[in-house]
Amino acid sequence: MKTLAVIPARLGATRLPRKPLRLLGGVPLVIRVWERVLGLDVVDRCLVATDSDEVAQVVNDYGAEVVMTAANHPSGTDRVAEVTRRPEYSDYDVVVNVQGDEPFVSRTAILGAARLVTDGAFPVGTAAAPADAGILHDPNVVKVVTDTNGRALYFSRAPIPFLRATGDATDAALQRQYTWQHIGVYAYARTALQDWVNLPPSPLELIERLEQLRPLTAGTPIGVSFIDEPLAPGIDTDEDLERANEAWTDFSTG
Repeated sequence: MKTLAVIPARLGATRLPRKPLRLLGGVPLVIRVWERVLGLDVVDRCLVATDSDEVAQVVNDYGAEVVMTAANHPSGTDRVAEVTRRPEYSDYDVVVNVQGDEPFVSRTAILGAARLVTDGAFPVGTAAAPADAGILHDPNVVKVVTDTNGRALYFSRAPIPFLRATGDATDAALQRQYTWQHIGVYAYARTALQDWVNLPPSPLELIERLEQLRPLTAGTPIGVSFIDEPLAPGIDTDEDLERANEAWTDFSTG
């Protein structure tokens, strides 16, 4: 099955303004993500989708493929869906959405999410990694819980699973075992992606500010691929970008 990777990029981030063009190792962040996805050799084609002429020019300057999209998309998923509706991308069976602030995204995460779709197990696939309890009370970190078959039950910024009996060592051990941090990579069957963006926003999506709750609450099965490796750090703030630059030399030469 042919796979297309799309990296949505916009300049309007509030916590880290002009995020796609901020520098990581001397190169714009969006280019680092594009280079990373291409270098993993897990998709047939990779492009950047943006509504910014400035971003598009930078992407072109680095020789990457770019598609201009509408400026009024409420989410990256809507931007990706617009790309896949175009005739020149109609022969791709699976679409992978890689967030433009994930330059350290792992091959395992992308492959795991995509294989849930290519194998026919789920119409939408994503990934998660084990994390310590310290992330539970951080609203910037999205958590996920699943059923025994890896189907997502819920995504939340809240501490899930919640430890009700705080003094119970057995329950605390179970909580650690089932604390999973969501990784922002999605794979979709073509029809599932279009169905997603045609749904109205759900109340839970609006409350949590998590777009994946839209299809989930509408009954769309979302599979979660669990990866057993260190989390790839995302970049949401100036502090994150500073840490990423400190780590970049080791990462790029490792």
